[in-house]
Amino acid sequence: MKRISEAKLTEGKIATQLIKLTLPMIIGMLGMVIFNLTDTYFVGQLGADQLAALSFTFPVVLIINSFTKGIGIGATSIISKYIGGKEHQKVKRTATDSLLLGLIITSIFVIIGLLTIKPLFSILGAEGLILDYIQEYMSIWYFGSFMIVIPMIGNNIIRSLGDTKVPGLIMGISAVVNIMLDPILIFGYGPFPALGIKGAAIATVFARTITAITAIGVLHFRENIISFSKLKFKQTFESWKGILHIGIPNSLIQMALPLSSAIITRLLASYGPNVVAGFGVATKIEFFAMSFIMALNSVMGPFIGQNLGSKLFGRVNKGLKFGEIFSLSTGIIIAIILSISADPIARIFNSNPEVVKTVVLYILVVSFTYGFQGILKIDSTILNILNKPIHAASLIFIQTFLLYIPLAILGSKFIGIAGIFGALSISYLLSGILAHVEVKKYITKYKSNVIEQNDVA
Repeated sequence: MKRISEAKLTEGKIATQLIKLTLPMIIGMLGMVIFNLTDTYFVGQLGADQLAALSFTFPVVLIINSFTKGIGIGATSIISKYIGGKEHQKVKRTATDSLLLGLIITSIFVIIGLLTIKPLFSILGAEGLILDYIQEYMSIWYFGSFMIVIPMIGNNIIRSLGDTKVPGLIMGISAVVNIMLDPILIFGYGPFPALGIKGAAIATVFARTITAITAIGVLHFRENIISFSKLKFKQTFESWKGILHIGIPNSLIQMALPLSSAIITRLLASYGPNVVAGFGVATKIEFFAMSFIMALNSVMGPFIGQNLGSKLFGRVNKGLKFGEIFSLSTGIIIAIILSISADPIARIFNSNPEVVKTVVLYILVVSFTYGFQGILKIDSTILNILNKPIHAASLIFIQTFLLYIPLAILGSKFIGIAGIFGALSISYLLSGILAHVEVKKYITKYKSNVIEQNDVA
């Protein structure tokens, strides 16, 4: 337990510290984005049908990942404050129990998923040959999802300890392995047969398996905070309650993206499979564009948590201010770059004119609100650390189900595809502003409650 004997993020210049923490995560986030873009690129070379199939799988994959991310966020929120308060045994208990919980939930999803591939994707609008490609991909992906869950939760735990270099490295290794395996398994080289879209799924599972082994190795051997030898059901159950108190609302938050993506995919399916393929490519490009902001978001939780645990509220407010300014400025720069280069970027993935047109339209309409999307993400993370997961979930609910989807339906009816994408842009703008107001309010309330408790004591 020596490595977590003291909080690492409660001293030093805030901007310098956050940037130092963020840089390794930028590499990791870019690695994961490149991971997904690599799949999109090579599958896109197979044809528009295969690319559309991959786009159809995106919402369902994200739903499963959402539950895992929720558990990881819950663990990070609790562990970072335990570290700030120097409660070392609770750190070990929460880390172990969060991994066990993730594996149990994933097992349930795998069983349900394998039994419902064709009926589920038929509901989403897939049919014919595209549905067959989806069957090939998801039947492999589901079996390998355990290896995807472990590093997702494990990396969150490692970041909560104040270490962003190892998670960044793990994510980078995964991307490199996937880049190497994708062309070999998809198109066939040397002794390897051409497996098509099956090859993309196998490459993904193999790359994630390596990162899963690495994450567990770091947590068990270096940090010494993972141990399944002394599990007690009552303690584990209590630990799960704490994790799920934050994790369930956050799983719902994370599910908002794939659920809205599924609804929007179904809406866009009426315009043809090439438009769906273009939407899939555009959302992957957006993940790349947001990777810088999301890298900062990934370290805001540990930073805020450790400083709250140490009752350093001035550092909490300064950290929030830095995060929001960083998000807005970075978002504007990225939007300008993407807008100038939208067409050639789109053609990297597929040369079909309708696919390219859809990608370009999405970028031009949505990209200038990326900064507000970043504020929404960062402020939602901070609300979770403040033990306000329902409020964080409410912000995403408003953005997705009260703004985006209703406006997208209206936009599609009166404007067309541009109306759907415009709805997303408006939802990012308004919800980002609302998130800023809410998080400032609850930081003030949290500070007042701590002061009152100290006065009573």
